[in-house]
Amino acid sequence: MHVRGVDPRDTTWEHDDATYRVYFWDRSAQASDEYEVTDADVEDVLTWARTKAEETGSAYTLYVSVTDQGKPGLIRLSGAQGDPFA
Repeated sequence: MHVRGVDPRDTTWEHDDATYRVYFWDRSAQASDEYEVTDADVEDVLTWARTKAEETGSAYTLYVSVTDQGKPGLIRLSGAQGDPFA
């Protein structure tokens, strides 16, 4: 991990309402369940994802949904990196 101080004036926008995607990976069936979560804070989404993963015995990946140059994409926030079946 690398930490450095930043100038808060180096950004041009911010968005307070995020859309999250949570993927739950069932490794035995090599399948996943995907969910979109809105109107929630990241801590609430993390708590929900961890609880559901524990209850179902699956791994999870939490992403924030973003748009870059008009194209949708995902940024990983927590959990398994990449598609565990790839």
